[in-house]
Amino acid sequence: MRSINEQIKKIREKKKIGLMTHVVAGYPSLEETEELVLLMEKAGVDFIEIQIPFSDPIADGPTIMKANDKALENKVTIEDVLSLMQRLTKKVEIPLLFMGYYNSIFHYGVEKFCKKAKKVGAQGLIIPDIPLDEETHEHFVRYSNENNLCNIRVLSPTSTDTRITANIKIAKGFVYCTAISGTTGTRSQLDPQTSKFLQKMRKSTNLPLAVGFGISSPEHIKALIGFADIAVVGSAVIQKIEQTGVNSVKSYIRLLVKAGMK
Repeated sequence: MRSINEQIKKIREKKKIGLMTHVVAGYPSLEETEELVLLMEKAGVDFIEIQIPFSDPIADGPTIMKANDKALENKVTIEDVLSLMQRLTKKVEIPLLFMGYYNSIFHYGVEKFCKKAKKVGAQGLIIPDIPLDEETHEHFVRYSNENNLCNIRVLSPTSTDTRITANIKIAKGFVYCTAISGTTGTRSQLDPQTSKFLQKMRKSTNLPLAVGFGISSPEHIKALIGFADIAVVGSAVIQKIEQTGVNSVKSYIRLLVKAGMK
């Protein structure tokens, strides 16, 4: 499996916008999640974030919330998700990351989780609801670093300059920028302020910029050319699964990959 930095280098050599997709572990089932990740890699995805299901995913809109509910109905646990990651990292070359909410990691044990995440092959962690203000008590950044896990920081158009500077200081891999201030979900068009926010972020860091929340079409990805390094698509993929099943995702992903070619 390639590291995040190795994958970024590959993307830049191809002069394209990378694509990161999102799956909820256990939706529609653990077996289908595994099938979906393998299918996505074959379709050309560059990164995949695997979400640990949680009962109150505050950054997610109705589509991903519903997928979390289904995974919890399937009684998917953190141990199940760790085992899924371990199986997948033996089968794929692209970097896989864990996405989730801090409550799950806190109850599991922060140090224990980070050690296991590294052991099963995760390349990074996207945990949007753990602010740096809590680091003195929680040591999440410390344990991420000790286990060579890229701590992917999430910033939004409403993030203050002070918070942007503090997060960039400890960020690794890439910075996850939200295209809007709100929750995930498909939208007809990008917020006109998105490009201004990305220009501001570009001046603030040399790290690659990933953009998510509302990215769902080839047109959205084309609009990011020149502003971002990675487009993140989540809710739209889950909607495709709901409408026509796991296998229908492949052709959709290929359209998104093609749109990212500069």
